[in-house]
Amino acid sequence: MRRRAYMDWEYWGRPVPSFGDPEARVLALGLAPGAHGSNRTGRPFTGDGSGEFLYPVLYEAGFASQPKATSIQDGMKLHDLWITSVGRCAPPGNKPTPEELRNCSPWLDQEMALLRDLRVVVCLGRIAFDGLLAHEQRGGSRIVRAEFPFGHGNEFTLPSGLKTITSYHPSLQNTNTGKLTKVMFLKVFVRARELAGLN
Repeated sequence: MRRRAYMDWEYWGRPVPSFGDPEARVLALGLAPGAHGSNRTGRPFTGDGSGEFLYPVLYEAGFASQPKATSIQDGMKLHDLWITSVGRCAPPGNKPTPEELRNCSPWLDQEMALLRDLRVVVCLGRIAFDGLLAHEQRGGSRIVRAEFPFGHGNEFTLPSGLKTITSYHPSLQNTNTGKLTKVMFLKVFVRARELAGLN
């Protein structure tokens, strides 16, 4: 459903395909496509402030072929990393409802099943982390939510054996206020490499 303010924007509300290396050992799990970023460009975290913060870090951590992502024609390649999100379309209220996330959950389940070399999931924000825990539960794991508190840089081994690191989302709200700095974010992805056995 389109927000009234964006009724004239042709790209609003389109699903955005995931992006990266199908043999990835690390998954970066986000919230949902950015309204005027990936929804417009057709690639996750491309064309908005979150992507301008994310891709230079991925480049420095050795996951991306270049530091800037501007369009799906810019030549960007990811190595050992796959990017997807728990929500598949830009949410009308800028925050997906539980119903929206439930509707999108089969896509996440299928996608993660296809990532056969996956070892580590970096959750970008609490909603992404909640989505990952729900995925584990759908797979038959018993999750006691209190045993998995969200916080920047927290690490867990899930019942399935997957390692996960939680991070603040690279939204402008977090990066412009200093809640999430480049040093903090880079540390998460360097640690993800270590946990995945990529160093």
